[in-house]
Amino acid sequence: MKTDGYLSFIKPLERLITKKVLQVNPTIAPLRQEPEKTIIFVYEYERGEVDCRQLNSIEETFTYLNSSKNVWINLDGLKKADIDRICDHFGIHPLIAEDILSSGQRPKMDELNHLIYCLLNMLYLNQNNISVESEQISIVLGKNFVISFQEDATRDVFDLLRQKIKVKGSKVREAKSDYLFYSLIDLIVDKYFVVMEKLGEKIEGLEEDIIHRADTRTLAKINYLRKELIFLKRNISPVREMINGILRSETDLIEEKTERYFKDIYDHIVQANELAENYRDMMINLQDLYLSNVNLKMNEVMKVMAVVTCLLAPATVIGGIFGMNFVKIPWLHNPYGFFIAVGLMLIIPIWMIWIFKKRGWF
Repeated sequence: MKTDGYLSFIKPLERLITKKVLQVNPTIAPLRQEPEKTIIFVYEYERGEVDCRQLNSIEETFTYLNSSKNVWINLDGLKKADIDRICDHFGIHPLIAEDILSSGQRPKMDELNHLIYCLLNMLYLNQNNISVESEQISIVLGKNFVISFQEDATRDVFDLLRQKIKVKGSKVREAKSDYLFYSLIDLIVDKYFVVMEKLGEKIEGLEEDIIHRADTRTLAKINYLRKELIFLKRNISPVREMINGILRSETDLIEEKTERYFKDIYDHIVQANELAENYRDMMINLQDLYLSNVNLKMNEVMKVMAVVTCLLAPATVIGGIFGMNFVKIPWLHNPYGFFIAVGLMLIIPIWMIWIFKKRGWF
C-alpha cells in the first residue's frame, strides 16, 4: 500500500468529500460502455436432474419461459438490445429494464407484472489500494424462473450456488425458484461481512499506527478509510428496506416456508448496518485519538521549550547585569568575577532542575 496515495487526499479538500456519494444524479442517464459480448449461462434443474449450458444468443433463452423445471438465467455483460429483448419476452416492465441498464442506483425492490425485481450492489475489497468496489446486480423472480443481470463476468460470489445446484439432494435442488432467489441475495449479503471484516483489520492496524507513530500520513489514512466506510454504508443501508419490502409483499411467487429465510437475511443486514455504524464511530474515535496524540506531542514540545527557557533565564540575567555599561559594577574588577559569574550560571540551573524534579514537573 503506497503512502503517496494517502497523501493525495490531504491537499485537495474536495478529495476528502466522498465523490461516489455526491456525484450520483438519478435524473441524468449514465453513460454505460457496452461490453463486446454477453455471456449467458442457464441452469435448468429439478430434484432429480440438472442441465447447465452456455447459450450463444438471447433468443435461445426464450424457450425457458414455459419450462416446468426451475430455471436460472445469468447474464454477464449488459447490452441494451439484449436486455430489451429478454425483458420484452419474459414480461419484465420497461421501467425495470431501465433500472437494469442504469448505474449508481440505490438498492431497491419492485413488484411489477407479477414479477419481483431486486437491485443491489455486490461489494469487493480491492487489496491493492484498500478501496471498496461495487458491481450492480439485478435479479428478477418469476414463476419457475430467476434471471440475474451482472456487469462484470470476471468476478462474482455465485460460484458456491452453482456448485450446490449440481449436487443432488441439496436444498436448492429440493426447493422452488423462490429459494434460488433467496440464495442469490443471501450470497451478496454474506459478502458484505467479508468486506467489512477486512476493513475492520485495517482499522485495527490504523489504531496501532496512531498510538505508536502518528503522523500526517496517518491522518490521510483515517480520511481515506472513512470515505470507504461511507461508500460501504451507502450500499448496505437500503438493502434492509429492500428485504423488508419482500417480506411485506403478498405475492404468490414466494412461499410461506421461504419467508423465514428472508427474515434471516433481514437479521444479517441489520447486523451489517450496526457493524458499519460501529466502524464509523471507531473512525471518529480514531480521529479524536489522533488529534489528542498530536496535542500531547505539542504539549511535550512546549514543556521542553519552557524548561529550557527557564534554565537559560538565570544565565541571561547574570550576563545582562554584568554586561551593562556602568562605570562602577560590583566585582567588575575582581580577578575571580568571571568564574563566579559562570559558576552562578551553572549552579542556578542545576538547582532549578532539582526543584522541577522534586515537584514532578517533568
